[in-house]
Amino acid sequence: MPAMPSDSKSTPRTPAPAGVLLSPHVSAPGSRYFFLNPGPHRSARLLALGGLEHCNPDYLIDRPGFAYHVIEFVVEGSGWVRFGGGGAEHPIAPGSVFVCEKNIRCTMRTDPARPLVKYFLCLTGRAPLTRLRRAGLPANRVRALTAQGEIRSVLEDLIREGRRPGRRAADICNVLFDLLCLKIADTLVPATRRTKRPGAAARATTRTPRETFLRCKAIIDERAEHLASLAEIATEACLDASNVCRLFRRYQGISPYQYLLRRKMNIAAELLVDGGTLVKEAANRVGFPDALHFSRVFSAVHGVPPSQLQMRNS
Repeated sequence: MPAMPSDSKSTPRTPAPAGVLLSPHVSAPGSRYFFLNPGPHRSARLLALGGLEHCNPDYLIDRPGFAYHVIEFVVEGSGWVRFGGGGAEHPIAPGSVFVCEKNIRCTMRTDPARPLVKYFLCLTGRAPLTRLRRAGLPANRVRALTAQGEIRSVLEDLIREGRRPGRRAADICNVLFDLLCLKIADTLVPATRRTKRPGAAARATTRTPRETFLRCKAIIDERAEHLASLAEIATEACLDASNVCRLFRRYQGISPYQYLLRRKMNIAAELLVDGGTLVKEAANRVGFPDALHFSRVFSAVHGVPPSQLQMRNS
C-alpha cells in the first residue's frame, strides 16, 4: 500500500481485492452503476460497465491488473494515483481525468479529509484506447479538463441510458462514448498550461456561462430525487438563485425548478413503467409525500395521471 503523506493521521487501509469489479470502499447512497456486458465472454462492444462513485475515506485500490481499461473523471475531493509498480504518485482533484490500461498496475487512494467523487467507465478492446489517445488522452497519464460541466452532462447521459432497459442501450452508450471523446478533445487543458497539481488549472479556469449552466443541469440530473427547491439547487451549485434562474432561462427556456420537476417526473415514470412501483412509492421516491399533489404535477408534465400510465403498461 502506498504511504500516506507525512502529516496524515489516517489508519492503514486494506486495498480492494484485485478480482472484484467494484470497490467495497464506496458509499451506497449517491453511487450509481450501469452494466451493459460485464461477463467473461464479452462482445465487440466498447463499454462494459460504469457509474458514479462516492468514495469512503478509506478508499484504496491496488490492482496488478484488471479485466478492463478504465477511464476515471474526478468531480469532487482529492487523492492520488500511481501507474505501474514503481512510478510516481500523481495528485488528482476536480477536473482530473486519466485512463488506466488493464495490464498496468494501478494504485489509487483518496484523501480521507476530502473523499473522491468520480465517474468511471470500463472499456473493452483496443478501439476505445485508440479513440481516447487521438482525443489527447493517452493511457496511464493524468490530464485536466476545463469544461467539467459538459463532460459531467455526457457521463450522466451514459449512466441514464446504460440503466435503461432496451436492445439499443449498448449502441446508444457507444454513441455517447464517441461524444465523450470529442468533448475531451475539445476541453483538455493544453500541456503548456498544466501545473504540478492536476485539476488546479481546471479549477482556476473561469467557466463560461454555458459551462456553468451545464454544471447546474448535471447537479439536478444527478440529485433530482433529493432536491426540493430552487434554494437547494443554488446551494449545490454554489451560486445565487437569481444566477441559476438566468442561466436556465437562457439555455433551457424554463426555470430551474420546472426542469427539476420534469426530471423528478421522468424518474417517477421510469419507476412506474419498469419497476412495477406503486404510485405512492414513486411519489415518496422523488420527494412528494402527498400522493395527490404528486399526481397533479405528474399529469401536468406527462399529460396522463400516474395511475393511467401504470395501467397502460401493466
